[in-house]
Amino acid sequence: MIANPILPGFNPDPSITRVGDDYYIATSTFEWFPGVQIHHSRDLANWTLLTRPLDRLSQLDMIGNPDSGGVWAPCLSYSDGLFYLVYTDVKQWTGTRHKITHNYLVTATDITGPWSDPTYLDSSGFDASLFHDANGRKWYLSMIWDHRLGKNQFAGTLLQEYDPVRQCLIGPQKNIFRGSDLKLTEGPHLYQKDGYYYLLTAEGGTSYEHAVTLARSRDIFGPYELDPDTPAITSRYAPEAKLQKAGHASLVQTPAGEWFAVHLCGRPIAPLATNAPQPTNANDNTRQRTLQPEQGRRCILGRETAIQKLDWPTNGWPRLAHGGQVPDETLEHPASNADRDLSRYDDFESQTLDIHFQSLRRPINRSWLDLKSRPGWLRLYGQEPTTSTFRQSLIARRIQSFHTQTSAALDFSPQQFKHAAGLVAYYDTCNHYYLRVSRDESLGRHLGIIRYDAGIYSEFPELEISLPEQGTVYLRVTLREAALQFSYSLDPQVWQTIGPVFDSTILSDDYHSLGFTGAFVGLAAQDLTGQGHPADFDWFDYREL
Repeated sequence: MIANPILPGFNPDPSITRVGDDYYIATSTFEWFPGVQIHHSRDLANWTLLTRPLDRLSQLDMIGNPDSGGVWAPCLSYSDGLFYLVYTDVKQWTGTRHKITHNYLVTATDITGPWSDPTYLDSSGFDASLFHDANGRKWYLSMIWDHRLGKNQFAGTLLQEYDPVRQCLIGPQKNIFRGSDLKLTEGPHLYQKDGYYYLLTAEGGTSYEHAVTLARSRDIFGPYELDPDTPAITSRYAPEAKLQKAGHASLVQTPAGEWFAVHLCGRPIAPLATNAPQPTNANDNTRQRTLQPEQGRRCILGRETAIQKLDWPTNGWPRLAHGGQVPDETLEHPASNADRDLSRYDDFESQTLDIHFQSLRRPINRSWLDLKSRPGWLRLYGQEPTTSTFRQSLIARRIQSFHTQTSAALDFSPQQFKHAAGLVAYYDTCNHYYLRVSRDESLGRHLGIIRYDAGIYSEFPELEISLPEQGTVYLRVTLREAALQFSYSLDPQVWQTIGPVFDSTILSDDYHSLGFTGAFVGLAAQDLTGQGHPADFDWFDYREL
């Protein structure tokens, strides 16, 4: 039995491929670096994070990219002994009718790399993919973005040939599919079966109206007829379904001839009935947003990846094997993932950082993260604030369960109020909580909480606690669905809570503004003087409860 999602916590826009008995899924990473997560499985049930191929600036430079910009909807494929990875680097997507979306291709003979420097493809849209035709030709697909007033911005699906020798697009471009009445057509993938080209697209937008649409044609250039039972997969008509936001799918065939679809989904929860108290000194000197009344449910784990079995009769349309359009929570299968536990403890004894950590927008290097100067400790040299889209000293990992407890040990001697370090629960620059050690003229070295809620900066001076001038401070954040609670300790055997129970659901795509990532927990350090004052962490412990 397979329990969905198979890739829990912020693993959206899955692209699956098979090479022999090995299955690989690539998912979007947006502003988190290295770019693109690739998981591996041999049974479709149990998946291991294997690699992130976009690991150097020559492949991916996201300094200054906006929240939820960066890597959108990668496409992973394999042909003629070579892995192909197509991805979009989104430089601008909000506040304008234009989108700056550059599409690239990298290749590797081994899934773990090294991956090539990128080949630039185009900037016509996003969600680009590559199709390897049985006749040996290769075809590039992308949605087409139309910025003009009065036009359908999701203007259709671009098809153009790719020449692997010259490493460029060649020949005419054609808009082969303008979408169904669900609109917002994106995420195109092509497949061949029984003399047809099947075009798989995502429609309806990537939130609760999301859906999977199919069309087919005998000729790759069309015309494409729409599946008469569109959509093929969706939860838009089933508000009671456990897996919401179902859409953006990718298909794979097993060696035995069975077909499966992996698709994006979300598991919403309700926000706290009552928010934590508003501090009297709350102010907003970043970008203001209009706060809307809380309503509905929110997916704090972000958009995840689920799997469904398909029935695909000869010359027919693929259908969910269990019937209907609504994705299933469980899947009858020989393998099981029932015992999955993604807990990880890192004592920083290795010179290699745990693969589950990522940074924001730029590579991790010794100029700001050091595992050598103090053996057994991770040192962060403080840089810009948690609102920066440029050079933060922050590493974090996905929260992949609704019930988690994350702890860390910090040795830090701030010299002034511009120095801070601690444990962060993070969605983006506008939405996060931060339990940090800093210095104050009257409190000395002290512990406190800051919050960015829809861009509004809050401090909680009534919660701040003076600390001894020297010694390790232990920090913890516990998550139980919508409830987020910080704790601290000077003796790891005795913990005390600090602050109220906060609402974790501000760390979600569904809170106040459109976003595409998910909740992270991690370590951060700031030195707002620009001098790189260090903070040392002895260990980091992520536990699923």
